[in-house]
Amino acid sequence: MDVGAVLIAVTGVTGTLGAALLTQRGADRAKKRELEMTHAIQEAKENRELRRGCYTQLHRDARQFTTALSRHLYLLRDRLPAEEEVAALEAAKDAYRDRWSETLMIAPDAVIVPAHDLSDALTGVYGQVKRLEQGNCRPGETLRSAAEAQHALWSSVRVMREAMRRDLGISADTDHEAAPHPPTLSAGDRTALTADFALSAEDTDG
Repeated sequence: MDVGAVLIAVTGVTGTLGAALLTQRGADRAKKRELEMTHAIQEAKENRELRRGCYTQLHRDARQFTTALSRHLYLLRDRLPAEEEVAALEAAKDAYRDRWSETLMIAPDAVIVPAHDLSDALTGVYGQVKRLEQGNCRPGETLRSAAEAQHALWSSVRVMREAMRRDLGISADTDHEAAPHPPTLSAGDRTALTADFALSAEDTDG
């Protein structure tokens, strides 16, 4: 037997098998990368949908809490709220805080910062409203000052909403420049609030 021919044949077979093995390994790596990419895309999609659902509910609950505070102030202007009316405000507050706790676990800092500012503002206005309800006001706190603070909440809600939309890719990044800090009351707003919440003696003396 020609040893050289055998060696050539063995080398040829080995080369063929090696090439096939390398091709298979390359195909396996490509398939693995494709599966990893598909998994990452699916995971990102699911995370985005999770954030979208949470943001939608937080925005809704923040608006409802803000509205409930306004409604309670008008009740306090006319009379002491009934037990069920007090319970309605507490329910709105609890629903918002539950959703806010969930948001803290999944939202990025770009959303958490304005949402936290709104949470602090809501807590502050709620505290004023409850002290007014209980007749235990701090110096300078009146129905009118609470109403002005409540009115300013809507701007904070809008800033939070715009941050959420940017995170979801709904609004362009350039919208960030158009999201100012909550503005002070306009002349028209102040006139309307003054008409709804007449100056108290403390307001007049100040």
